[in-house]
Amino acid sequence: MTGRRRLALFGVCLVVLLGVAWYAGSRPGSGGPPPSVTGSVRLGPDPGAAVADYLASLPATLPEPGVAVPALVQLHTAVTGDQAVALAGDAAILQVVWRVPIPRVQTALRFETLDAGVAVGTAVDVSRQRAQLAAQADASRRTGRPGAVAAAEQAALGNADCACVVAVVVRTDRAGLETITARAGVRGVQAAPAGAVLTDLALAPLLPEQTDRVDPLPDDGVVPPAPTG
Repeated sequence: MTGRRRLALFGVCLVVLLGVAWYAGSRPGSGGPPPSVTGSVRLGPDPGAAVADYLASLPATLPEPGVAVPALVQLHTAVTGDQAVALAGDAAILQVVWRVPIPRVQTALRFETLDAGVAVGTAVDVSRQRAQLAAQADASRRTGRPGAVAAAEQAALGNADCACVVAVVVRTDRAGLETITARAGVRGVQAAPAGAVLTDLALAPLLPEQTDRVDPLPDDGVVPPAPTG
């Protein structure tokens, strides 16, 4: 084999080796951060799950010390925006889950991401106003019971003191999540895997009325009339 042919063969082998190395390094689980996929990380119990089993599983989701991750903070009862801010403490609030509580009436979960660079109290209140606008839009295009429910939601969310927050998504480390978990009013905290971002999350929070199993709530209650005038 001539020197030129040996050089050409060496070049081909080098290209193949580099290609193999690139492929191995680009595969999931190769040591790099996991790929970000919208809705790929579910936070919240599976439908039909036993509530006690779900809550017992949550401590195992907490990250290693010093690692900050998004986490779903689920509450015993719905609270006001100000109360939600107090429960989060020093943790950054990324998203608020609004839901108007009406006995035995299914109402919408409204997921509102907070504006960046705005004082947290103001950002949470702006998210309430956006949830109200979403309810208003539903009320304007729906008829019958669904329209009446949306109108009742719109009216409730128009009150700054509406106790309508059932969960928040925060970002903090293990110590911060353990502090939140210990606060009165917090039912459970489920952390996302390290490296996850808000857009990765698919949220299905445990609702205050779900006490035994994660089943659909009844929808046979009386819808309060929306105020007039």
